[in-house]
Amino acid sequence: MSEFFTSDGSVLHYRTDGDRARPCLILSNSLGTDLSMWQAQVTALAGDFFVVRYDTRCHGQSTGAAPFGIDRLGLDVVALLDHLDIARAAFCGISMGGLTGQWLGIHQQQRLTQLVLANTAARIGSADVWLARAEQVRRDGMAAVADGAPARWFTPQFLQREPDTVAHMIATLRGQDAGGYAACCEALAQADLRASVGTITVPTLVIAGEHDPVTTLDDARWLQQQVAGSRLASVPASHISSVEAAQAFTAQLRGFLVP
Repeated sequence: MSEFFTSDGSVLHYRTDGDRARPCLILSNSLGTDLSMWQAQVTALAGDFFVVRYDTRCHGQSTGAAPFGIDRLGLDVVALLDHLDIARAAFCGISMGGLTGQWLGIHQQQRLTQLVLANTAARIGSADVWLARAEQVRRDGMAAVADGAPARWFTPQFLQREPDTVAHMIATLRGQDAGGYAACCEALAQADLRASVGTITVPTLVIAGEHDPVTTLDDARWLQQQVAGSRLASVPASHISSVEAAQAFTAQLRGFLVP
């Protein structure tokens, strides 16, 4: 079911699947995508979980006014849990969603049962790169980043094997609001959780794409080493591993979440 709620003056879009009586799992999308990226996981897991996926502010059908930081993205999740009257949930975020998850693990761990950080890092890229991208899309629109996204998101083998899936995701990227996308780039420019990620005590799984050029396997290893007791898993994919290696990704997710 597709619904909306308000967080800090912004209207955010979310969908729920499964029985509300089951444990809740929140899914958080990557930069430039929307909640449809999680369809494979929802199909596989809605029988065991109350699955809640949402469009990060300024993505999909969610609105948002700049400027904001990673703290606002985390507080949006808290607002969603409050809106649904859910005390605690498992959280899985990919890339930017993984940074949101790290913030939650640091500042709102009482709201989490488990934490899955996929294709992410405590510091993604550099401030200069993100600020340049924000300026580029504000000036030239989303086509400026959409053309180069497939090679960052997927391996050459997947691009050849699943052209329709790739085309759908790139169309979603092209359809994003340029100003909102730029605002998220500016949030990423400021997001650096390296000094505090080691305070996370929630049971944590770190998932890496074996061929990810954006947030590498080394980034994942570093995260896993900082979070005491966390696990590391890798899947045969590039940056959007939940799509490219959907079956392997979901198996890792289920294996971690279900005792």
